[in-house]
Amino acid sequence: MTIKSIRTSYWATSCWVLPLCFAASVLPERVAVAQDANATSVEVTVTGEGISEDDARNDALRKALEQGGKVFIDSYSEVENYTLVRDTIYARAEGIVKDYKILEKGDSAIGAKFCKIRAVISKDSIASTWGEVQNVLDQVGRPGILVFILERIDGVIQDSSILESKIEKRLLDAGFAVYSGAQVRAIAENESADAHMENNIAKVQAIAKNFGTQIFIHGTAQANWAGVKDLYGTQTAMFNGDGMVKMFYTDTGQLLASESLANWRGGARGINTHSPQAGKMALGNAGVELVDRVYASVMKRWATRISAGGEITLEVEGIKAGTAIKLKKKLAALPKVKRVNQRFSKGIATYRIVAKMTAEQLAEYLVEPEWESLIEIVDITLNRVQAKGVGK
Repeated sequence: MTIKSIRTSYWATSCWVLPLCFAASVLPERVAVAQDANATSVEVTVTGEGISEDDARNDALRKALEQGGKVFIDSYSEVENYTLVRDTIYARAEGIVKDYKILEKGDSAIGAKFCKIRAVISKDSIASTWGEVQNVLDQVGRPGILVFILERIDGVIQDSSILESKIEKRLLDAGFAVYSGAQVRAIAENESADAHMENNIAKVQAIAKNFGTQIFIHGTAQANWAGVKDLYGTQTAMFNGDGMVKMFYTDTGQLLASESLANWRGGARGINTHSPQAGKMALGNAGVELVDRVYASVMKRWATRISAGGEITLEVEGIKAGTAIKLKKKLAALPKVKRVNQRFSKGIATYRIVAKMTAEQLAEYLVEPEWESLIEIVDITLNRVQAKGVGK
């Protein structure tokens, strides 16, 4: 039996009691770690699980960091943005935990993969990473995120979304600056007859950009009544449904992640009719995993942006072809820039720059005297710089 089939069965029963065979297989391994606050490193042995071998290994690395680095990380508990920095560090476990050995790996009892490792967690490595993440936060502030999920119950569009609320709470608890989908709906009602903006990602992106967010999360979810079932003596309204959530950079529209809740079946106990409340309850229960995956995707992208860099878009309007080529060479020579791709059309040069910096940091280079004869900066966001050409 696969993980997916177990979860589907688990939601369908609406019993919410974890089967013993499942608990024995996938609950995190508990390792007694006697930690000394003055120690410089800690050794732990943990087992991770996942759908693939890489997923299992990464899960093990995260658990090793969580368990072995607990004392080191807890020492920062009074620091501002503690939760956001901590979860960012956990999301970067693969790059932080370098000293580890795989002891055993293979198939688990439920058809997934497992990986058992022994790892050494370094206090200095955590301190270095903490400082790096904190420095980025000091420069760009808390990442802003707008969440908008279009939700249907029995085919009727809802004024509010249970999944949207759960994703918002998860991100708020982590320390992100979250902008509510309710605000999007209010703006849409004022600006358009189509208040729900179904499939209008461009509209959501424009509103998200006006709010000054770096990421917007947009998706759909639905729950359709599938009858009433007697579960352990309790009448339970059953629902079938699905959902899709996508995450984009606000300023460029670049797709960052796509998560789905496919063909789920869940129930709302004690509800005898197919009311919207029952549908929301069933959708909320089934969507727990989706909320977790969306949060994991956000943290992964945010952590990658800090550590490995990302893509910055530089758009220059009113520039000649020769100047555009010179500009590309100068950009490629900048520190922390890995690659520059250029597209030129009708006096507009667009550069896709892969670099370990933010757009704001790139702009700091572009306002230096040596660039003044080429371009003038007119707008800066997290991932995009807009400029106009001034060269001959």
